[in-house]
Amino acid sequence: MMNRNKTLMLFSVLFLFFSVDLAFSTPNDREDPIIQQVVDKGGAEHQFNEFKQRFGKVYSSKDEHDYRFNVFKSNLHRAKRHVIMDPSATHGVTRFSDLTPREFRNSILGLKGVGLPRHAKAAPILSSENLPRDFDWREKGAVTPVRNQGFCGSSWSFSTIGALEGANFLSTGELVSLSDQQHVDCDHEYIKKSGGLMRVEDYTYYKTNIARSVAANFSSVLVDDDQIAANLLKYGPLAVAINAAYMQTYVGGVSCPYTCTRRLDHGVLLVGYGSGAYTKEKPYWIVKSSWGETWGENGYYKICRGRNICGVDSMVSTVAAAQTTTH
Repeated sequence: MMNRNKTLMLFSVLFLFFSVDLAFSTPNDREDPIIQQVVDKGGAEHQFNEFKQRFGKVYSSKDEHDYRFNVFKSNLHRAKRHVIMDPSATHGVTRFSDLTPREFRNSILGLKGVGLPRHAKAAPILSSENLPRDFDWREKGAVTPVRNQGFCGSSWSFSTIGALEGANFLSTGELVSLSDQQHVDCDHEYIKKSGGLMRVEDYTYYKTNIARSVAANFSSVLVDDDQIAANLLKYGPLAVAINAAYMQTYVGGVSCPYTCTRRLDHGVLLVGYGSGAYTKEKPYWIVKSSWGETWGENGYYKICRGRNICGVDSMVSTVAAAQTTTH
């Protein structure tokens, strides 16, 4: 009986999904019923004008403008499909709404081919008894403000630097913004040999007697919900890879899509978790992206935990910080 109910629910979801696709070619976009379901007011043209104003979008020609408008409309339909497949989250207009999925992958994500450093070890198994129901490193002062990587596929750098900043905070009690630009410019082994990463304000103008932090004991965490939580509490924010398929249209809420592959393409920083404030709200991870505070929930993404949704548990790593001083 339970399997039958699950099958009926899946057929219902697929029916709605394909209904959205059939409605994709609605002739009058201003009255498009699908678009009306994912925006607060007005049609696609009104929403596009607000989008351009909010994010300062300027296009080089009328042809480019018209092309981006069509991409924008396509993404509104895509957002509706995401609402159907991910009903516990809100999907709609984001700063990426004028990018095609291919452009988003190539220009924004950029985790392809990036893995853990060669010297990474398996993290030791930690006790997972008495873990708190909710935890957030932002409340402890271990997380720097959300940055914006721009149109550069460097999310892996922001992810690992965020983990190093947290580890440095646990080691020194000082929250320092380290240079992700230097991490992009140099490879990991060179940075380690040269004494670590500079502060953000010091990179570009090389000064003497600069305090640096260097990553040490880079460890890979077991694909296990409790072990990830235990490592998060002990070592600080964790570097994580994720499939960002639903993130281009994400506005808020807890993302828990019915289907999402574990093909990892985006680096994020795991900073905490929640138990679900309401009965219908699922337990979730809190991850920090590198797309500025205007995206998601002030730059953060909530994704449900316990099922390795979108591969969020598949590549998690800790970083320990060691202080050095270069003259």
